[in-house]
Amino acid sequence: MKIRVTGILVKDQESALKFYTEKLGFVKKRDIPLGNGDRWLTVVSKEEKDGTELLLEPLSENHFKPAQTYQEALFDAGLPCTQFYVENVQEEYERLINLGVEFSVEPTDIGTTIFAIFNDTCGNNIQIVDYE
Repeated sequence: MKIRVTGILVKDQESALKFYTEKLGFVKKRDIPLGNGDRWLTVVSKEEKDGTELLLEPLSENHFKPAQTYQEALFDAGLPCTQFYVENVQEEYERLINLGVEFSVEPTDIGTTIFAIFNDTCGNNIQIVDYE
């Protein structure tokens, strides 16, 4: 069994695509119209173009309300909806800060890892981690 696609809920797919490609450095992998303005829209790491795809799952007023409630509850609690691995959290933090990304948790060393949490502007907190 392998993980091929994993998804996160986003309030606006176009804004999410812009953030995930222009700020985080991912590249668009698939963009398939699904009707009603929705798309099967995925991005991948530029270092692993055949790796796991991140589905930017549309979440508008017309979609499943409990999912919207869940996303808002996670965000309001400051909890990340997912995490991404980086080589060096401090360096990535500084790169993203320079691009205007807002962090709710600055790089924090908890002994087994260093992590930080940022707002993806699409309704999610995302955690970055490095493992020593």
